[in-house]
Amino acid sequence: MCHSETVTIRIEPARPVDVDAIVGLLAELAEFYGTDVPPKADETADALFGDPPVATVLLAWAGADLAGMASYTYLWPSIGTTRSLFLKELYVAAAHRHSGVGRRLMAALFDVAAERGCSRVEWTTERSNTSAQRFYADLGAAVHPTKVFYRTDLR
Repeated sequence: MCHSETVTIRIEPARPVDVDAIVGLLAELAEFYGTDVPPKADETADALFGDPPVATVLLAWAGADLAGMASYTYLWPSIGTTRSLFLKELYVAAAHRHSGVGRRLMAALFDVAAERGCSRVEWTTERSNTSAQRFYADLGAAVHPTKVFYRTDLR
C-alpha cells in the first residue's frame, strides 16, 4: 500500500466471521516475533468468542484488508476499586504501517476504556522494539518507572 494513498480506516470490534482474517494477521505477528508456532482458527475463536471470552479485539480495516488489531482485557482492581484496560497486543500489518492505523486503534482503545469507567490503560512492549517505543512516546506515553514485569510460562 502506498502511504500517500488515502484509505478510509474503520475500527470495529472483532466478530466470529473475522476469525480467518485475524488468524492471517496473527501469522504475520508470529513471523514478526520470530516464532514458528502457527495460530489456529479454533483456538482464536474460543479465545475471543468462547464462554467466557478471554480477550476482546478491535480490528482496523482498510477496505477489505485487515490492517491491524488491538487485543485487550480488563484488570481489576486498579486504583481503588476501579478497573484498567490492559492492551496485550497492538499490531499493524506491515503493508499498513505509518498510515495512522496504530494511532486510530489506540484512540479507539482509550475511548473504550473511558466508556467502561477505567482509571487507566496499561501495556508493555519488548525492550528491543524501539519503533514501538517511539510510537508510544509520540502518543505522549511514558515508561512507568515503578513497575517491573514478571512472567512464568506454563507450557
